[in-house]
Amino acid sequence: MSDLWNLDHLKPQTERVLEGDTIAAQFWNAVRLRGPKVWMRQKELGLWHAMTWAQTGHAVREIGHGLLSLGLAKGETASILSNTSIDWVLSDLAVLSCAGVSNGIYPTDAASQVQYLCEDSGTVVLFVEDDEQLDKALEARQNLPRLRHIVVFDMKGLHGLNDPMVLGLDALRELGRAHEHQHPQALEERVSACQPDDVAILVYTSGTTGKPKGTMHTHRGLTYTTRGYNTLISRDDCDECMCFLPLCHIAERMGGEYFSLYTGSVLNFVENPETVPENVREIAPTVFTAVPRVWEKFYSGVMIALKESSRLQQATYAWAIGVGQQVAEMVLAGRRVPTLLRWQFRLARWLALDNVRKLIGIHRARYLVTGAAPISPDLVRWYLALGVPMLEVWGMTETCGASIGVRPERIKPGSIGQAAQFNDVKLDPNTGEILVRGPNVFKGYLNLPEKTAETIDADGWLHTGDVGMVDDEGFFRITDRMKDIIITAGGKNITPSELENELKFSPYITDAVVIGDRKPFLVAIIMIDQDNVEKFAQDADVPFSNYASLTSAPEVQGLIQTELDRVNRQFARVEQIKKFFLLDTQLSAEDEELTPTMKLKRKLVEQKYAAQIEAMYR
Repeated sequence: MSDLWNLDHLKPQTERVLEGDTIAAQFWNAVRLRGPKVWMRQKELGLWHAMTWAQTGHAVREIGHGLLSLGLAKGETASILSNTSIDWVLSDLAVLSCAGVSNGIYPTDAASQVQYLCEDSGTVVLFVEDDEQLDKALEARQNLPRLRHIVVFDMKGLHGLNDPMVLGLDALRELGRAHEHQHPQALEERVSACQPDDVAILVYTSGTTGKPKGTMHTHRGLTYTTRGYNTLISRDDCDECMCFLPLCHIAERMGGEYFSLYTGSVLNFVENPETVPENVREIAPTVFTAVPRVWEKFYSGVMIALKESSRLQQATYAWAIGVGQQVAEMVLAGRRVPTLLRWQFRLARWLALDNVRKLIGIHRARYLVTGAAPISPDLVRWYLALGVPMLEVWGMTETCGASIGVRPERIKPGSIGQAAQFNDVKLDPNTGEILVRGPNVFKGYLNLPEKTAETIDADGWLHTGDVGMVDDEGFFRITDRMKDIIITAGGKNITPSELENELKFSPYITDAVVIGDRKPFLVAIIMIDQDNVEKFAQDADVPFSNYASLTSAPEVQGLIQTELDRVNRQFARVEQIKKFFLLDTQLSAEDEELTPTMKLKRKLVEQKYAAQIEAMYR
């Protein structure tokens, strides 16, 4: 690869940087090793507050002793119902230090879902963020006989509450201080009692095809995998990361909290999910992991801003990105970049590309990581043209996160990379399904031994449900989920994700579901990008009164048709989308159509909008 990027800091780190075979042991070793160094930062009321490793240890010690005073026994489960925050991490590490099992619940889950997850996991202590989340817990608790205590992070507006089951986090810490005074060695004894093969965390699947399943991960699996991550894409204590994805999702739990615990990278927490674009520019992370929807949003923001700029600025960007694309193609081909092109690229960065990077907030980034959903290869090339390598990783909850990944020295857009050296990956010779085996694979589904046996075969291979291909260099490519492959009425096999990725590359389309199984042609259900389509409508003087009227406007329909035509030109006639339907409801993470990572649920969308789908075929 070209030396336009400093690859020395991207080289795999094979040596252990932190000892400990349980997360609890690793954490307390890190506190002793890194005491005065800053580990976490969080913005509150406009000001950034830092927390050192020593301060983190002090807080975790108080919460841990508080849990012991409440009677949390070894192996009992505590759940956390909150947005991503420092308090989430402190509570998680305290539960693990008590040799308990830590489980996360999405803050967007309804009370009925909270009840199911607490019941299935056997939750005895439930941490909640604020009064809104407390309401869900209080509604659910009448059906949760094992639930003994509810701890509230933010007691604002709850000072008059008189409920013997509910206490604030500060009150729990006060209990912890008193308990530590009486039993000074109790927490250390629990940390020592925690064994590598004990279940550490539960991560529930999104439940797109039924009730969520609790995947059990042991301390041994977690510590093994975090060490493995460093052999795939390394980090160190000079790195700044941004923590904003849900911590109850395996991606942020592993790639954010535990990987930073292991490497010492600084974790910066955003104010709330709505302030991510603003906060990323303030943080300017050196390592940035996000889902494709975030990368698509950044790209579309740049494209919209470009349309509002002067002709000179547009011409400058066009020349600069053209130079960047030339460099990127040479880098991807493994060719040396000529001296003249190097100088042109430096000029291109100075004139335009560095400003684009600053607009997004990636001007300090050594690399970007994308995962959790497919991404358009053209988008990977665009970020590379800006001078920032984008590395795609693939994994799932059951593989403890990343299992396959692109390495910085060999990027192949459209590929998810090669098998990470800490696990084995192969294709089923009959179905093409990707199979994974290794210590990173989960222990099983909680309370579901039959489902576990269906997923992990007798030889230890995890059946992922993803269908793929592998080339002669060992690079894997996902072709689709086994259950999502479309076979048209004419017998043509279609991979919908390829079409969907190209549609999502449009600044006006957030997500899409392509449909056509046993049908004469393909159709699509499309979710528009509200901000960009509203901007288009305002600039074009298109009248609209609400979201539904915006999606039904003929000009907006024509705009999306233009984007669809662009995508169709890349595919054979039999693979082209003939008709589309725009969702006329503005969806958020609270809506059942979206997963917590903001992806449309294919099966649910097909069922819920069956009438609109049939209308397209009439």
